[in-house]
Amino acid sequence: MPLIPKSHPRVKSLLIREKLVDGFERGLVAKEGLLAQGRGEAFDYLLGEKTGKSAKHAIKAAAAQLLLAKMPVISVNGNVAALCPKQIVKLSKQTKAKLEVNLFYANQKRKNAIIKTLKNNGAKEILGTNYKTSTKLSGIDSARRIVDRNGIFAADVVVVPLEDGDRTIALRKAGKKVITFDLNPLSRTSQTANITIVDNVTRAIDLLINESKKLSKKNIKVLQKIVDEFDNKKNLAENVIQIKNNLTRRARIA
Repeated sequence: MPLIPKSHPRVKSLLIREKLVDGFERGLVAKEGLLAQGRGEAFDYLLGEKTGKSAKHAIKAAAAQLLLAKMPVISVNGNVAALCPKQIVKLSKQTKAKLEVNLFYANQKRKNAIIKTLKNNGAKEILGTNYKTSTKLSGIDSARRIVDRNGIFAADVVVVPLEDGDRTIALRKAGKKVITFDLNPLSRTSQTANITIVDNVTRAIDLLINESKKLSKKNIKVLQKIVDEFDNKKNLAENVIQIKNNLTRRARIA
């Protein structure tokens, strides 16, 4: 029986699981984060386990929005730290965005493990670590309401990979532009964010880094045009159509 290549979507999915399990054992990922990954895998399968045209369109808009930002911040949780720490640090440097650790299931041990992982992957300054500069974001009951005054609280654009709906809504109400990665185009997070990248973060993050590098050579007028022409609701609807088409195609094959 021939070996399945490492580039095959099924193999990649198994490797992602291994990263999360390893992250759980290292104290980065909460057990609830493993459950969230299971839901994500289901939607990734429905999307065809590849970056679609709509996702690429959202990635371009996200890159332009980050480059236009006066104070962009990337929010990091345990799953992101386990799956793509090197890329998240690279994105922060490429877009001059600050990094802030923000957890739903918060404890200091997990936070320290995430900070260590980010630093091991090249991060210099990490916010969300000093209680003296912490404040609260209104409209949230979970620990994620605790944010850094010099980070998310002051940001104009916030990247929130693998986010929960409550905080996305709170960030929007606070006047922030929100960019998120979410494999479910119908989730509250997807529907509430300004720009939703409906794709697996492990695939999309490198594309976002590359797009940010490419667009960094463009002037403000060009970047603003890209953002203004992006319609998140329309883009999400296209992702739903993509899921329907994939289901129909697979039903025919079956």
